[in-house]
Amino acid sequence: MSGRGGRFPRSLRLTHPREFSRVFAQGRRLARNALLLVICPNGLGHPRLGLTVAKRHVKSAVARNRIKRLVRESFRLHQEELPAMDMIVMVRGRLDELDNRAIRAALHRHWSEVVKRCAGS
Repeated sequence: MSGRGGRFPRSLRLTHPREFSRVFAQGRRLARNALLLVICPNGLGHPRLGLTVAKRHVKSAVARNRIKRLVRESFRLHQEELPAMDMIVMVRGRLDELDNRAIRAALHRHWSEVVKRCAGS
């Protein structure tokens, strides 16, 4: 599963409510600024991503879609270095007020934190 291709295949996504529920119930939370990451080992040998961008935090559908697109792109580009974890990225604040560069930088810090924490476990 190459991180440099233009695709985000189904195998890299959390697709079922039970998968989200498991991560929320068993996962560790990493919060920084307007982003919250919930991570949980998956035993699959590769990371998977789930997204929640609540309408109450980001009113505009255009802005929600932009944020989701940026998160998916960042995950895809960093997936080779990420551990085999299920990760849910949640928007908890006014992330839509940030530009693309700032959102990418925040995501990069989150991915680095995940790698660092999982290396120490």
